[in-house]
Amino acid sequence: MAFDPYKTNLPVVDIIPQVKKDLNVNNSLILHAPPGAGKSTLIPLVLKDETWLKGKKILMLEPRRLAAKSIASRMANLLGEPVGQNVGYRIRFENKATKNTQIEVLTEGIMTRMIHQDNALEEVGLVIFDEFHERNIHADVAMALCREVQEILRPDLKILVMSATLDMPQLSSLLNAPIAESKGRQYPVEIIHTHDADSWTLPEQVAQTIKLASKEKTGDILAFLPGQREIKKTQELLQRMIPEVSIFPLYGQLSPQRQQQAILPHPNGKRKVVLATSIAETSLTIEGVSIVVDSGFGRTAKFDPKSGLSRLETVKISKDAADQRAGRAGRLGPGTCYRLWTKATEDRLAPFRVPEILEADLASLCLDLVQWGIKDIPNMTWLTPPPNGALSQAQDLLEQLGAIADQKLTKHGEALRNLPCHPRIAHMLLKAQSDGNLALATDIAAILEEKDPLPPNSGTDINLRIEALRRHRSTNKQGRGFERIEKVAGNYRRLFDIPADNVLVDSYESGLILTYAYPERIAHARPGNNAQFKLTNGKIASMYHKDELAHEPWLSIAHVDARDGMGKIFMAAPLNPKDLAPLIQTDDVVTWDYKNGNLVAEKQWRIGHIVLQSKPLPTISATQKTAAIEKAIQQDGSRLLDFNESVQQWQNRVLSLRKWTQNNLWPDVSIPSLLQNTEWIAPYLDAVTCTEDFRKLNLLDILHYSLGMDQQQQLEHLAPSRIEVPSGSKIKLHYHPNGEPPVLAVRLQEVFGMMDTPTIHEGKQGVLMHLLSPGFKPVQVTSDLRSFWENTYFEVKKELKRRYPKHYWPDNPLDAEAVRGVKRKYP
Repeated sequence: MAFDPYKTNLPVVDIIPQVKKDLNVNNSLILHAPPGAGKSTLIPLVLKDETWLKGKKILMLEPRRLAAKSIASRMANLLGEPVGQNVGYRIRFENKATKNTQIEVLTEGIMTRMIHQDNALEEVGLVIFDEFHERNIHADVAMALCREVQEILRPDLKILVMSATLDMPQLSSLLNAPIAESKGRQYPVEIIHTHDADSWTLPEQVAQTIKLASKEKTGDILAFLPGQREIKKTQELLQRMIPEVSIFPLYGQLSPQRQQQAILPHPNGKRKVVLATSIAETSLTIEGVSIVVDSGFGRTAKFDPKSGLSRLETVKISKDAADQRAGRAGRLGPGTCYRLWTKATEDRLAPFRVPEILEADLASLCLDLVQWGIKDIPNMTWLTPPPNGALSQAQDLLEQLGAIADQKLTKHGEALRNLPCHPRIAHMLLKAQSDGNLALATDIAAILEEKDPLPPNSGTDINLRIEALRRHRSTNKQGRGFERIEKVAGNYRRLFDIPADNVLVDSYESGLILTYAYPERIAHARPGNNAQFKLTNGKIASMYHKDELAHEPWLSIAHVDARDGMGKIFMAAPLNPKDLAPLIQTDDVVTWDYKNGNLVAEKQWRIGHIVLQSKPLPTISATQKTAAIEKAIQQDGSRLLDFNESVQQWQNRVLSLRKWTQNNLWPDVSIPSLLQNTEWIAPYLDAVTCTEDFRKLNLLDILHYSLGMDQQQQLEHLAPSRIEVPSGSKIKLHYHPNGEPPVLAVRLQEVFGMMDTPTIHEGKQGVLMHLLSPGFKPVQVTSDLRSFWENTYFEVKKELKRRYPKHYWPDNPLDAEAVRGVKRKYP
């Protein structure tokens, strides 16, 4: 019997006619529907036989593997058939689809690989971005690539974006797409605010709230916590507090069987509590849930392009994520959401979550786009463009790995791109393969990609994990923590068609293999600093001083994060210095010694920023000397050079003209710009040998003569340093760097007879007059001198005449003689 969507009684059926109509005439559409409306399940099914598809398939992208498998299963079930026929799925290392599959549900990272294999997506008629509001980096990349395909190769390719919460006007404008909205049938959810939770005692607070909810309300409970550690702690507490209830964890690291146990009703009908990460926010329907307990926290990895280190942060969720979580309680009937924060705190929540592309490692993204042939990455059709700093760091890494050269993919880069993993891991596997150590590398790759299987305080040595994994493979008695790691390692072995290796590990070989993935994290022990290491990228990292690796002279670091300016080492391996010989570089290095204030010239043998040996250079060239001094200026020029008041006023005059003319004919002479581009001062650096020599440089003359002759004359004509007033005095003008009106601070008696406010810039720019008393105290600020004479002068005169009786205060200042000098008595 044919599938009839209207018999499902899901709310989204009301807008099916509109969705079909809009996609028939537009190549893009945005569908907004609340949680539980049925958009993920029904919309692909009702569109699979549309004539405009012309027999092509539908791809639907999901942010998580569990959601992809669950949704494919539900759709197949509605069609009355097993997964893999009309509906299938593809996730990392798992494929349940055939060439005849009409609807493929994918995780978002699979999509970019499909585009690389088939640039025009010839077999695809519609790409659906489900739960796009999560703004995963893979979704943003896939969207940018699909837009490129649509605009250049396939105008008939259709894009459907589906979400429950999203900034719709911005997305609609970007895609030039209409919006179809389903009001849904979300059941009412009672919101109960408690108190602001403390991230340090989150498990205790969540457990207490779950206990309270279990007494006050009926139905199963879904609680949101940041991560696996908090879930395990909360589970331990609840098993003592409410032993009559079944507790189920739900997070990405769990096996599919245990994830299904959390999603499906309890087989014996017992009441259950599901403790979940953000994996349960969207797409999944957990049967029986009518109560949500929201801790208000999530966990996200943030990448710092300056340090090259990532750190896992526990952060407050956004308002849209809170609404998504609360909606879980109202999918099957009226529900309740306990929020562990106050209403006042809720008002301060960010409206939308931060797109992952702003905080993530962009190496894989860069590799994808370079393979696609895109050189101008920032100017693609991004909903949120990737940050330039992180993009530059990713490109540098790919060049270091030999994956790209001259903005093109190398042969090695193509090989990296063909492996389903991060470029670092792919490079490590291929290098180890050439060394004959691939089996060990597959074990290391799996350990790096998955959560650390050993309990806290087990030590940082990755070899402990490798040995435990190999014992697990041999005896299968090492515990559940290694099941997932072995599954990933097995997938890599099948990819390369090699057998498992369970022999005793050479710890130095592990260290060498890690250097392939993390060449910038080769680390050398710091003399006199117990358990502190300097990395080849110049950063410092440390470990617990009683760790077995704490006294190793050399390490290869795998896991490290940034803490208080110093990285903390979580996983590493010892290195044999002999293995580092090919990495040693010899350079003549000339640097400025900031402590002693002079040049230091050395021949250095080093690996990155780690200096192994050095000896003084007898002579250096003028070019080397100038380059070192210029670098010192770039790093600390604001302290080394004499940017006195006269110099700053000259800068402000030029910057004001730059602002007033709104063009780049006048150079940017701000201090940051001058320090980064040192061409203006380079010819004068020959005489610099110590810190005092920097202060002797006449910056005012150097900067003035860095302008051409015409601009030197124009500067004095358009933005003069002084203005002559009726007394004959030439008074300094005080300029501002942002182009505000310059200030003419002048004694009132010196401008008797001056009718109007002076102007500069050929009459286009007035000045701001600060009129002063004979004692140089401000008495009036005005940009309209005529108005001052007519309306304010006589009031000012009374006060000044009282305070300065020996000075001249005429009744008609416009006819009076301007006076300078000390004093003048009445005539």
